[in-house]
Amino acid sequence: MANLDKYILSIDQGTTSSRGVLFDSNYQIVAIGQKEFTQFFPNSGWVEHDPEEIWLSVLESCNEAILKLKIKSSQISSIGITNQRETTVVWDKETGKPIYNAIVWQDRRSSRACQNLRELGHERLVSKKTGLLLDPYFCATKIAWILDNVKGARDKANAGKLAFGTIDSFLLWRLSSNKNHSTDATNASRTLLYNIHEGCWDDELLTIFNIPKSMLPKVCDSAANFGVSDNSFFGSEIPISSMIGDQHSALVGQACFEPGMVKSTYGTGCFVLINTGDKAVESKNKLLTTIAFQINNKPCYALEGSIFVAGAAIQWLRDSLKFIESADQSEALAMQADSNEDVYLVPAFVGLGAPHWDPNCRGALFGLTRNTGPAEITKAALESVCYQTKDLLTAISKDWGGKKLNIVRVDGGMAASNWTMQMLSDILDLPVDRPKNLETTALGAAYLAGMQVGFYPPIEDFAKSWNSEKQFTSKMTVVDRQKKLEGWKDAVSRTLSSK
Repeated sequence: MANLDKYILSIDQGTTSSRGVLFDSNYQIVAIGQKEFTQFFPNSGWVEHDPEEIWLSVLESCNEAILKLKIKSSQISSIGITNQRETTVVWDKETGKPIYNAIVWQDRRSSRACQNLRELGHERLVSKKTGLLLDPYFCATKIAWILDNVKGARDKANAGKLAFGTIDSFLLWRLSSNKNHSTDATNASRTLLYNIHEGCWDDELLTIFNIPKSMLPKVCDSAANFGVSDNSFFGSEIPISSMIGDQHSALVGQACFEPGMVKSTYGTGCFVLINTGDKAVESKNKLLTTIAFQINNKPCYALEGSIFVAGAAIQWLRDSLKFIESADQSEALAMQADSNEDVYLVPAFVGLGAPHWDPNCRGALFGLTRNTGPAEITKAALESVCYQTKDLLTAISKDWGGKKLNIVRVDGGMAASNWTMQMLSDILDLPVDRPKNLETTALGAAYLAGMQVGFYPPIEDFAKSWNSEKQFTSKMTVVDRQKKLEGWKDAVSRTLSSK
């Protein structure tokens, strides 16, 4: 392949850190820069980030990767951006300054607003147009909260002086020196304001949420010409050629281009997506219908199940309970657990996502004995991710016409744990495929950016390059699996706020 001295820069802006990842022409990572940033919890159920800190972390991590590889910025053919999705930023169009902290996807402060809209009978219409549920997870009620709680914001918005964006949009605005206010169809599809069937911002939805249309970015394909980065940031202008939400990017990075293909990403949360092709499948099991990616103005759809707490449970073990010093110690500790203990952790620290969508329930431990210690609780934390994935795949299978799923492609930090992936295969009773490249989120954005500028080949060729590093197959007996799942269902039922 040509382009031996050229690279693609993927900006992977996540929930706890920003990363700049450089890929070569063979889809291999050649350098990574990473910078963590502060998590703010101003009130119970509130989660915020400082957009300025995110912006600086992106610049720092990208320049770190460039320095590590010792290349000139002129050797970077294109930039792709992938981002934590529903996290919401509102900024002043004149100054470019955010008027409030970014309200993170995990934030629950607008639960009451969502409840009020449900009581007014709006949920069916909203769901039909957007494929989403009325939940504080999504952007619309976050935007409304900022407009209603920041002094003068509502007036400024009505006067056309404020801009809204998910993180991709905010980064593009900054990278282009305040010239480009755009997003892609995947991020737009997570706002509660975008009609996924008609491919446009929906006036009726904007009225329901009381949000001025002038705030919204232009919606483009996931691979498109988004402009160029200002030469002051990396030393030269670089085309920005893709923007895509992180979970959608992982679907692309896993080469799940055919209907029925499933990927599961284990980061702070866990997100399972099944490609449903050109059909937007309406869920009857509280899953989300979303745009998987959009190329050449053609949306490809997906069904999605979201778990709010996956890797976050391991962070809790590390930071709050002090059971471990680093996340990679969790596997070894779990393996020391007493096999006779049946401890269940329901990690509803910010409520439960799909298929329950209960923002008011909270986490709980069940099955504790006098012998329960750090090993047993750690094992329960890892198992909770597997049980939640099972709940999602059961719901997906029902929505997908009862068809049996064949295989699950996994990625993200927790996918590196052999113990956890074996447990996942045991609980799912499905093969679990782990690719050689676990950085599929960064890869998806990089591939789309490279494809857009002719650096990478068409989708079919990219799909052929996907390689499995290890496949896990179920070794658990039917009886043991059933017993474990019944214990999990009982634990969840006792946690739900409606009980």
